[in-house]
Amino acid sequence: LIGANIPPEFIPSCEKGAQEAVSKGCLVGAPIENIRVVLTDGVTHPVDSSDLAFRAAMIGAIRGALNTARPAVLEPISKLEVIVPSEFQGDVLGTINQRRGVITHSEISDDGSIVTLVADVPLAAMFSYSSTLRSLTQGKGEFTMEYKSHERVTPDTQAELMKAYQARLAEEQAQKK
Repeated sequence: LIGANIPPEFIPSCEKGAQEAVSKGCLVGAPIENIRVVLTDGVTHPVDSSDLAFRAAMIGAIRGALNTARPAVLEPISKLEVIVPSEFQGDVLGTINQRRGVITHSEISDDGSIVTLVADVPLAAMFSYSSTLRSLTQGKGEFTMEYKSHERVTPDTQAELMKAYQARLAEEQAQKK
């Protein structure tokens, strides 16, 4: 808090409003991350100032700021390491590309029989990968995966997620009537 116009008893209400505002995002209803809120100042009124009013004001301020901030939906990205016999390298590369993977490193063993591929792949695209790899490599391939980061989803994926969220909200509204 920078200014001194908000009485100290309303600061916790502002904090609760900020927490509530970021608990459900405007795009797909997921929690908002990587946000910093700075309360610079405010105005009080002897009749209208209450805990609920400051909480609502904070919610409105954050939602208004988010509408102009170009928010984005994030997805978890995993580091994938695949070790396969070299004769299956092309097929394995193809499946990684199909899963929106980006190859970051590849290495061939000294005798040329084994290839190690390292890629960044969206976690959502990796379900059933073990079965795919096993069938492509006749059971000779293996992989490991670990969390790397969160990155923006593609614009078309974000549009689909937003459309599904809006439909779910409309359905909930219809059930309330």
